[in-house]
Amino acid sequence: MEPNEHRRASRRDARDEVYSVRVPAGKRTYFFDVKATRSGEDFFLNITESKRRGDGEGYQKHKLFLYKEDFGKFVLALHEAMAYVRDELLPDYEFEDLPELELPEDSYWDDE
Repeated sequence: MEPNEHRRASRRDARDEVYSVRVPAGKRTYFFDVKATRSGEDFFLNITESKRRGDGEGYQKHKLFLYKEDFGKFVLALHEAMAYVRDELLPDYEFEDLPELELPEDSYWDDE
């Protein structure tokens, strides 16, 4: 797997993109772009999944916009979902590059 590529952009580049991480993942590429709001006073995270179309003509893209007030809830839910897959659905699978996931005791799926 290629290492993730990090890039810092000037405030005027790419529609006020200030930071970008490119994650190659097989047939898909994920982009994590930090962008400035129109006012330039605030920032948000734009997550994009990009994959080549079946006909080879261009790319199919899916985008998710994540705002600072939702960062904590998003990361917690992502960790919970990943931990559920890892612990409950695929306990014998060897996940590569997955950091240790620590969840609060009152996580949504934990019935214990």
